[in-house]
Amino acid sequence: CICCSLVGDFGEALKEVLTKYSPDRVIIEPSGVGKLSDVVKAVKNIGDEVQINSTATVVDASKCKMYMKNYGEFYNNQIEYAGTVILSRTQNVTADACLKMIREKNEEASIITTPWDDIQGKNIVEAMEKVNSLEKELLEEHEHHHDGECGCGHHHDHDHHDHEHDHDGECGCGHHHADDVFTSWGVETAHKFTEEELTEILHKLAETKDYGDVLRAKGIVAAAEGEWF
Repeated sequence: CICCSLVGDFGEALKEVLTKYSPDRVIIEPSGVGKLSDVVKAVKNIGDEVQINSTATVVDASKCKMYMKNYGEFYNNQIEYAGTVILSRTQNVTADACLKMIREKNEEASIITTPWDDIQGKNIVEAMEKVNSLEKELLEEHEHHHDGECGCGHHHDHDHHDHEHDHDGECGCGHHHADDVFTSWGVETAHKFTEEELTEILHKLAETKDYGDVLRAKGIVAAAEGEWF
């Protein structure tokens, strides 16, 4: 878990990986409450032996508004510091409202709106690395399929370092911690659940408001059938 308190540990771990394995490329996936600005800062602190190739974040187009509201700074920071924002679930929704909210947080990033089934990984990597204009390539190839909504919507040739410079002084911890944004609640139970009983509870948790807005839930309970769920 990469967050404010672990930036130092993360830096040391990354140095060890570089020394031990000499990798060509390291892919870092922060946790849901990891701040992209902290990851960028930790990588830069290592020095010139490692360069940030690209920063990307995936945004669920169908839940963008809810996540911005509920996750606040943790979520928005990842959008603010992304060089490329990749929208998911765009085949199910019109992404206009989501695009507007992303643009309010980050005017510079390339935004990929093409449904994932219609795009190849190499196109996404090229967009992330600014090797190619994804917008131009995809608009020419797919315009008649997608009403011109392919690609990033804007063409930017800016150097990624300029983008990071724009946010000078905003790196680091900021003000909010997870406890300010979420209410966390846990319970221990010795009750043994049948699969049917647990399934019913989980459906209620996920699909109704009976327990409020539940953003994340996990746990382990004894099963009446003899093992654990």
